[in-house]
Amino acid sequence: MGSVVEFICSLLVLISSLEVNHLAAGGCSRKCCHGRDLSCITTDWRMDRVWGTCYCDDGCAKTKDCCFDYFTECPAQDCAVSEWTYWSGCAKPCEPSVRVRVRHIEQQPKNGAKPCPSLIQQAGCREYRDHQGVQCGLNTGPAFITSMEFGKGRPIHDSYGTPLDTGFCMEFTLESRTAHCTVESRPHTHWMRYITEGFKVCVACQPPAMRNNSGSCQGDGQESHNEAVLHWQAVGNPRCTGTWKKVQRTQLCDCPPQHSFIFI
Repeated sequence: MGSVVEFICSLLVLISSLEVNHLAAGGCSRKCCHGRDLSCITTDWRMDRVWGTCYCDDGCAKTKDCCFDYFTECPAQDCAVSEWTYWSGCAKPCEPSVRVRVRHIEQQPKNGAKPCPSLIQQAGCREYRDHQGVQCGLNTGPAFITSMEFGKGRPIHDSYGTPLDTGFCMEFTLESRTAHCTVESRPHTHWMRYITEGFKVCVACQPPAMRNNSGSCQGDGQESHNEAVLHWQAVGNPRCTGTWKKVQRTQLCDCPPQHSFIFI
């Protein structure tokens, strides 16, 4: 009788040991893998309550075959990015172009976290001096415009410390615009979607776009009579062009943000 009891006790100890070993070896403990890794595998209960093969890699959340403890043992780690760098200069001096700023990934997303956001931003711009510092030639073409948002941070003093004229505002009624203004999806061109026929827009003429010798901006229409139809072009998308009708000159712009622009 004693030997039977000893056998049963030994059997229970063995079963308990096997269960402990299984619990230690099963699940995703110390098995988290990056990306979709078919070798990142074990046998245990899955999240859908099915016993069998389960995974501990980033892709299992999409394929619904994670082990039951995946989100506990492999918590998501969000992407970490650096601060934006300073804006670069315009890609081409003396003509409408784009400027760029970037940021860098400091930590890749893990365990099914969302992908990193965009690492590059662009904005329309125009330089007024070439690479040698020589003043760009003055053109008499269409008005080049960009969003008022991209015009923030312009200097209030020239290179000698002399305060610059604060500028003025021109009001126009939009007559036409090409379809290319609304089909662009790049972040720095979203503002062009608000260029709509029939609306009044305000366009600020400020330094350095304001030419000191004339106190005007290219294409602002100051020398044209009221109701004159003039041409404009959006900086950052040369195919977004159109016409507007001159209304008046004012001291300050008084239009909604989406209908407020700035001469470049």
